[in-house]
Amino acid sequence: MDFATPQIAFKPVAGKGSIVIEGSARFSVLTSRLIRMEFSPSGIFEDRPSQAFWYREQPVPSFSTTHQDGWLIIDTGDLFLRYKQSDLGFTRDTLQIEVRATKSKWHYGDKNYQNLKGTGRTLDGWDGPIELEEGLLSRAGWSVVNDSHSLIFDQNCWLETRSLEAEEYNTDLYFFGYGHDYTGCLRDYFKVSGSVPMVPRYILGNWWSRYWAYTQQELGNLMLEFKERQVPLSVCIIDMDWHVTKTGNESSGWTGYTWNRDLFPDPEKFLQWLHADMGLKTGINLHPADGVWPHEEMYQQMAKKMGMDPSTNSPVYFDIADPKFAQNYFDVLHHPYEKMGVDFWWIDWQQGARITHSKHPLARKLDPLWWLNHLHYFDLGRGGKNRSFIFSRWGGLGNHRYPIGFSGDSVVSWKSLEFQPTFTSTAANVGFGWWSHDIGGHMFGIEEGELYTRWVQFGVFSPVLRLHCTNNPYQDRAPWVFGEDVFKVARAAMQLRHALIPYLYTGAWRFAQGGLPLCTPMYYQNPESPEAYECPNQYMFGEALLAAPFVS
Repeated sequence: MDFATPQIAFKPVAGKGSIVIEGSARFSVLTSRLIRMEFSPSGIFEDRPSQAFWYREQPVPSFSTTHQDGWLIIDTGDLFLRYKQSDLGFTRDTLQIEVRATKSKWHYGDKNYQNLKGTGRTLDGWDGPIELEEGLLSRAGWSVVNDSHSLIFDQNCWLETRSLEAEEYNTDLYFFGYGHDYTGCLRDYFKVSGSVPMVPRYILGNWWSRYWAYTQQELGNLMLEFKERQVPLSVCIIDMDWHVTKTGNESSGWTGYTWNRDLFPDPEKFLQWLHADMGLKTGINLHPADGVWPHEEMYQQMAKKMGMDPSTNSPVYFDIADPKFAQNYFDVLHHPYEKMGVDFWWIDWQQGARITHSKHPLARKLDPLWWLNHLHYFDLGRGGKNRSFIFSRWGGLGNHRYPIGFSGDSVVSWKSLEFQPTFTSTAANVGFGWWSHDIGGHMFGIEEGELYTRWVQFGVFSPVLRLHCTNNPYQDRAPWVFGEDVFKVARAAMQLRHALIPYLYTGAWRFAQGGLPLCTPMYYQNPESPEAYECPNQYMFGEALLAAPFVS
């Protein structure tokens, strides 16, 4: 068995010198500008790592603690916290913090109207902007992360729920009071939540992907055509038709683990050819939500390992909350294909925010996407032989540790293109720097050469350039399908992308060392300039380039 629950060297307990307890409240001064604030009627506080916060043990900053007229006062020099003990928990009247850098005052429960936002789970089906989640940065100088209902890691590094009492009555907040020092806020966030890993160099080149039932011969010929036309590639994605989709049973066909031999008669030879002859890495599409059904080649093995009788032909339902299922999910379904030559997995559609077939107590609270991202990231890097990454949608805070993101199925339109530079750079506000978009747009809309060209040009100056579209004969992302004029410009752009790889790789290294993402909004460098907040489609691309793509 290759899969093992990732063993992580958490440091979740804040140093004793940083902790102040006042009645049923506990304050942990993690930095001079970051304070964890907990309220527990039972006086039992949570010291285990949560999904987002793993490293609360930080050098203890200098601060003073005093009492005045019934108020506890914690003064870090940067923050001035006042708390009055109350059996009602934190209220607007009992908990306040002043941020000295901006002279702003926060009261518990305040709405942050100046929050600069973060990112969102997916662009699926959207034609233009989506509502973004709250970010860590704000023009008000402060932000608050409510971690009260997140899951926590047990001693085996598996997620579990908090106690019922804690879920109902406890409060667990993180106050970020960094003024307009946005880069400082991100640096400290990475210290307490974990750093962004270094990505493999090859993901920085051009990717080919299309939802299309290619045969092995057709896809091979297409890769040769890219080479002959001098359009560089580094990754070839094989979308979901690599596996059997006509199942003969009640499964949807979206989930699959058995090669479609009508399309790919010798997949191992094909993967070897992509590697050895074409110099390409490859990932294959994965929709795991339906589990393993009797038509799959590995059904018998999977059923037996799960303690089921294969003769019943009952499906092995997807249950990533269960450690036994997770063990077999990787060992039986994924590792053999990695030995065959699959370099990584595209973790695509999930059935929503919950697992529908599970008796495991974790399942009622677990977002399976977050957990899939976590487990897949560590599994691909098992043994230290691979520099790990995933390809999946945003699962929420903490997902910066699992690059890269797939932003979903956007509509083919100028409105969609116009939003993507904003969406990409603003994601930096939650530390998420590795979005990959469907360059050219995914579905619907009207195909036109200029729109395609501008999308490719934006792709050059985005974290990952991946051509992709849906299963439609009238939609294709090969640079030559719009005619010679478009082809020349698109090819030049994609050649420039490969020329930029050393620059991009250096930026990736800086990011992994606690620096900034490749794409950051203009207000990172110019926080006191009002105009820096009014140019959403202009951003820094690495340390030395400013990008402002044409989006209309």
